[in-house]
Amino acid sequence: MKPLLIILDDWEGRIAQNPCWGTLQERIDILFLPDKIANVPDEVLAKASFLMAVRERTPLTKEVFDRLPNLKLILQTGGHAYHIDQAAAESRGIAIALGRRIKAPLLSVPELTMAMILGTMHRLPEAMQAMRTGGWPLLTGRTLSQRRLGILGMGRHGSKVALIASAAFNMEVVAWDRPGSSHLAQDGFPRLPLAELLATSDVVSIHLRLSAESKGLLSTERLSAMKPGTVLINTSRGEIIDEPALIEALQSGHIAGAGLDVFAQEPLPEDSVLRTLNNVILTPHIGWTVEEVFDEFAEIACTQLQQYLDGQLPDSELLAHALH
Repeated sequence: MKPLLIILDDWEGRIAQNPCWGTLQERIDILFLPDKIANVPDEVLAKASFLMAVRERTPLTKEVFDRLPNLKLILQTGGHAYHIDQAAAESRGIAIALGRRIKAPLLSVPELTMAMILGTMHRLPEAMQAMRTGGWPLLTGRTLSQRRLGILGMGRHGSKVALIASAAFNMEVVAWDRPGSSHLAQDGFPRLPLAELLATSDVVSIHLRLSAESKGLLSTERLSAMKPGTVLINTSRGEIIDEPALIEALQSGHIAGAGLDVFAQEPLPEDSVLRTLNNVILTPHIGWTVEEVFDEFAEIACTQLQQYLDGQLPDSELLAHALH
């Protein structure tokens, strides 16, 4: 009997389409799940030796691991494992392989970020809503040229946004990096203290990892200290912003508009006040959901699983490892 790989949350069906799985068919059985793991019978889960997780769609808790008594390896797509109970995995000897490798620098998140900046500065949410209900609104937008863009986190995504905004849209770019960041100010963009960046930027875009330091970083006090009329963009993690405080700032007009691809709770609750505001662009965490990313996730997972089966998965790619 061949070991079983369960691929969670293949909602779009894109993972299953990748031809790389054919290279593993002689060695393993594969079950693609478009449904939630809660709806999978225990007797099926008990057969699984390997689990592939699509980003953070399913929290992998101790309770989930209890339903997977033979699990040996989690293939975690992307470079984060916020949703995995790592202590529980380690106690069970479950290896966690991170899919950090990137074949080519994908710009899907920077592209969405720039779309949100343009959309909010030109008040597209208000215009679209009015036009769909028969209106012809007299709206005045703002150009990006010579406006100050403050970037929180000059990593893989933030640095690309900085280059696009400065080169293509003539924006003045300043940045803030979290203390101890490995991103050095060698890119020509000035670093400012956080308070100064928030008080002087026309647009603020968040590109930070979620951590104990970044969670709640944009608090009520910091949102209040932002330049009146600022546009706020978040394609990183919802918990970095105090969401109720942001709603209040958007309602009052202190923050003129926001582009949000991430939220404190996902999916965003149906009754969220954010859904009622006409100065907000809301998208359902789609910054990373492009065809190229799904293809890369599948190919990295296939390679890592082949290496694992051959006893060759490098420790450098494992968050926790217990190969035998």
